[in-house]
Amino acid sequence: MPTVSVGRDRLFAALGRVYTQEEFEKLCFDFGIELDDVTTEKAIIRKEKHLEDDGQADGDEEVIYKIEVAANRYDLLCLEGIARSLRIFIGTEATPVFKLSSVPNGSMLQMHVKKETSQIRPYIVCAVLRGVTFDEVRYNSFIDLQDKLHQNICRKRTLVAIGTHDLDTLQGPFSYEALPPQEINFVPLKQERHFTADKLMDFYRSDMKLKKFLHIIENSPEFPVIYDSNRTVLSLPPIINGAHSAITLKTRNVFIECTATDLTKANIVLNTMVAMFSEYCENKFEIEPVEVISYDGSKAIYPDLSCYKMEASISEILGRIGISLDETQVISLLNKMQLQAELCPSKGEPRISVSVPPTRSDVLHACDLAEDVAIAYGYNNVPKSKPKSMTIGGRQPLNRFSDKIRAEVTRAGYMEVLTFVLTSYEENFDMINRKDDGNKAVIIANPRTSEFEVVRTSLMSCLLKTLKHNIDHPRPIKIFEVGDVVALDTSRDVGASNNRRLAALYCSSNSGFEEIMGLVDRIVKIVRAPHITFSHPYYVETSEPEFFTKRQCKIVTSDGKQVGYLGIVHAEVLRKFGIPDPCTFVEIDLEALL
Repeated sequence: MPTVSVGRDRLFAALGRVYTQEEFEKLCFDFGIELDDVTTEKAIIRKEKHLEDDGQADGDEEVIYKIEVAANRYDLLCLEGIARSLRIFIGTEATPVFKLSSVPNGSMLQMHVKKETSQIRPYIVCAVLRGVTFDEVRYNSFIDLQDKLHQNICRKRTLVAIGTHDLDTLQGPFSYEALPPQEINFVPLKQERHFTADKLMDFYRSDMKLKKFLHIIENSPEFPVIYDSNRTVLSLPPIINGAHSAITLKTRNVFIECTATDLTKANIVLNTMVAMFSEYCENKFEIEPVEVISYDGSKAIYPDLSCYKMEASISEILGRIGISLDETQVISLLNKMQLQAELCPSKGEPRISVSVPPTRSDVLHACDLAEDVAIAYGYNNVPKSKPKSMTIGGRQPLNRFSDKIRAEVTRAGYMEVLTFVLTSYEENFDMINRKDDGNKAVIIANPRTSEFEVVRTSLMSCLLKTLKHNIDHPRPIKIFEVGDVVALDTSRDVGASNNRRLAALYCSSNSGFEEIMGLVDRIVKIVRAPHITFSHPYYVETSEPEFFTKRQCKIVTSDGKQVGYLGIVHAEVLRKFGIPDPCTFVEIDLEALL
């Protein structure tokens, strides 16, 4: 859960009254957030530098409240959003109405998008805050909100990157382009000399903050870049802004641009930025729009501050909470949560129409309305009641069956191991002589390490890797694992499906083929259910590349359905894993036997 640090005195000034710590903790609880910690700025610095606390508090130190908020409440990631939401919750302020300022025809700022950007970062949305008044606290909050959004919804700038600029230092119209890195030349933020974009990548490899974002574009033949009409670089998204348009405390007009790979999230981020800080504009809660003109001629005006309309019946809202309220009370509770509600004309069951503001992107369904009504009503005020129906929890049949299989294999002298579901691409395919047809394995888009690139499609590489790291153990080595593999599956709504497998590996001075066959015989004997029958023999010759030819077979039921395979592991596979002794391996689909 995100934690937001705000100055206590500044927060209380924004709320219009002073609270004791206990009173503020209760207010936070009632609103659904939590006061996580009370500290000081110096204490935070000492903690970051791993310095011991001297135990002496400075009476002049500002008290910092660390407030924990819900991960999907992007409007609560700054002091402005928290203070505004609490004011509306306690009834001292009405929900603000955000509007676009009127711009004379032909004078609206424009952002022209070039076709080349579609290959790397295709979307951009923009807005302008006019007449902003910054002080040091507001400026720090403005920067901190960008960082919080980058870490949260922006997924560390991979989905969205925010750029903010002093509009008075620039000249529109603007252009969003993608160029070879050696053709992009500018002075980056907090630097004094020019860099080409490729040299800038090398320069920031030692920067603790920015180096973690370089991978997003560094391997692309073209980098995204934003220019004004004078070919002044505004930013090199998602890495760094230009020094020319840097924002200062004297900035009065702020140009905000968000480049993205996800247009929906880009709109949410832009709306959050302008909604939070438009309260400091000369015309409060008024935002100047920007026209984005795509390379195909299509035009769009941002930000989109329209409210999302949704309807729900009273029973849909209150039935999930377990309370009885009339329509007026429900509307009042929704208004406390910044959701403007009114009663719909209806002949049947009463229905409520809700206008969801652009700051509440977390509200998507009637369940979300029920949650907000429950928060505004107070969870402690919901009467306790016994469930209307009694149910007895039980284990899933597959898990119960898996445990029985574990017990049988353990009695056969095998030791259970537990390995990661994620593995490297090389181990999952190349090292066991398998080829990737592109239709089976789930590939991780941006793996943090080369060891976790793909979701395993077999347990074989995992057991061989375990054996490799325990190769000095006395022979024979008998290990097994009961776990899931994952494969692409277009019939599932998530695009993939899990499959429970049993895998066993025998390693000794001889292959131990008969040992594995004995284990399979035992499993076939104990799982003989009425709907599963095995003929004799229950194995059929096969030709898998990870096994020796003529030393492998597949396990089939009497109706010819394959439920597993076994064989002596090929010498080439063993060599790749650094295993000197012969091994025999079996893998069985447990779900097919259930």
